[in-house]
Amino acid sequence: MPEATEARRVGFLAEGPLHGYELKERIKALSGHVRPVSDGALYPAINRLAAAGLLEQHTQDGASAAPRKVLSLTAAGRAELLARLREPKAVEISDQVRFNTVLSFLRYLPDPAEQAEVLRRRLEFLNAPSSFFYRGGEPVRAEESGDLFREGMLRVARATGAAERAWLTEAIETLSPAAP
Repeated sequence: MPEATEARRVGFLAEGPLHGYELKERIKALSGHVRPVSDGALYPAINRLAAAGLLEQHTQDGASAAPRKVLSLTAAGRAELLARLREPKAVEISDQVRFNTVLSFLRYLPDPAEQAEVLRRRLEFLNAPSSFFYRGGEPVRAEESGDLFREGMLRVARATGAAERAWLTEAIETLSPAAP
């Protein structure tokens, strides 16, 4: 079975066929400089997904270049994408860049209750006490860091986390049916 991140990142193909370069550029726009994707990683991943029957590749004449391969998601690929969106791995909930990838394609899950469940898992993760820094096994709060720069890092993370928790709460309420 292909790596979950591979399958999810080709979620862009759920929007329509793309050339490999176009897919790479969309992945780059999503994960940016934080996790760049190299040709040496992308094209073997494409080949693994195609071999698993999750992608189709066909050649298209290039406008001013050599023929290019166009990638399309197969029915099996779409089913795999949906399955992985329903049950993201723990690291895909806890890692911000990976969670953004999940979030980018969550709209393809047809059931709002399933979408809300994924968001609940992220909210539970964010509500657990944590820090970038620990002292005696306990998370260090910004005000306790004793370091101007670590304090800044922790304050920004706190503000970002608060904004994300607020959005997640709103989104879950929107996706959840009102109780009768």
